[in-house]
Amino acid sequence: MPRILVVGGGGREHAITRALGRSSQHPEVICTPGNAGIALDGVRCLGIAGDDVDAIVSAARDERADLVVVGPEAPLVAGLVDALAAAGVRAFGPSAAAARIEGSKVYAKALMRDVGVPTAAHVVLRSAEEALAQIACAPYPAVLKADVLAAGKGVIVCHDEADARAALAEIFEERRFGETTVVLEEFLEGEELSLLALCDGERAVAMAPARDYKRIYDGDQGPNTGGMGSYSPVAGIDGPRADALRDAVHQPIVDELRRRGTPFHGVLYAGIMLTAAGPKVLEYNCRFGDPETQAVLPRLRSDLLDLLERCSKLGGLAGAQLEWSADAAVTVVLASRGYPREVSTGDEITGLDAVGGDATEILHAGTAERAGALVTAGGRVLNVTGVGPSLADARERAYRAADRIEFDGKQLRRDIAGSVLPAAGASGERFETASDERVQGAGRERVRAATDDRVQA
Repeated sequence: MPRILVVGGGGREHAITRALGRSSQHPEVICTPGNAGIALDGVRCLGIAGDDVDAIVSAARDERADLVVVGPEAPLVAGLVDALAAAGVRAFGPSAAAARIEGSKVYAKALMRDVGVPTAAHVVLRSAEEALAQIACAPYPAVLKADVLAAGKGVIVCHDEADARAALAEIFEERRFGETTVVLEEFLEGEELSLLALCDGERAVAMAPARDYKRIYDGDQGPNTGGMGSYSPVAGIDGPRADALRDAVHQPIVDELRRRGTPFHGVLYAGIMLTAAGPKVLEYNCRFGDPETQAVLPRLRSDLLDLLERCSKLGGLAGAQLEWSADAAVTVVLASRGYPREVSTGDEITGLDAVGGDATEILHAGTAERAGALVTAGGRVLNVTGVGPSLADARERAYRAADRIEFDGKQLRRDIAGSVLPAAGASGERFETASDERVQGAGRERVRAATDDRVQA
């Protein structure tokens, strides 16, 4: 029986431990730090913080872990996989050098430019003075991105110069994200897509497409969050189209990183905008997306543990064919009062005993047990995933369960997957996206992004 150590304590890691539990290998799954929901599943939680590299390496050796699966980006960027390798422990996830694709947006932009991956035009701003001069002549809306890990909250859409000035004050004066440079980027319009690919250092294998919702309020209003919901599959992005996107935006990165001597093992997440001019990459992440994973993994019929083990070996995914359920999945995030800024914690959660079952999965993200009660312990508290034969069925099940769960100050969006239902139909009827031909063309030609003269490495 293999012993697997999962690093992390959010909804993504709860989804991963659940999926590993469905493996035909019947692994013993351990998690650190874990959360109350993961522990309720019978998974032993060690309580070691996800960013404590030395303690995690020691625990992996003491527990004789056969594989360590790293969920969050921070320990990956900090070099946890490198430290595990040095200790002789096999891990799923990229090295620090490969994880830099998420750790630095400036690096990621330069990498995309070097290999011809289509992306938004941008300029790098290294000081407040330089930034103020650039925003005075920028076209609006525009996007400002802090060049650091920011848990999904480092992207600010500015509708005019006043918005940009306020954002720059937060970044450079208040140092909301610490010491950082900034990427000023053109605003891309279109349909957003999350496409994750499993990578073995040589090849990328596309997973089922998903779509997430980053803003806190309905209608994509308010500040960015780590993600307020997601759904999978995405109509119009079938297997061949997903593979074409993989060829355009994942495989060139995998090829280049291997050429540079830093092969990418793990999950390469591409946030893609399907624009009128074709697909363009918004960002790369070096790990499973959150909350996309919560909607994607319940649909996976292949053995997750087998796939993760194969990713850890150079070329291990040769011949891999992923199998997916025909069902749809919709995930709704329940967040604490104050999220994504100052959040309320310690609020008792009720109603969980009234939900759950084969068609609904409750995943814990920020929960804890105190005095025998389950309480909130983070910004995003619970993920409620409905599964059904159509997107409409999955959505109805997710919201029905979400409405039975209560805690003081509960926040949730009411429009997850809502806008696509009239087009897709309650029966799950397929529809085409306007970008279908361009997506396949990008896969064949690897279209180079249009950039302006101010682009810097």
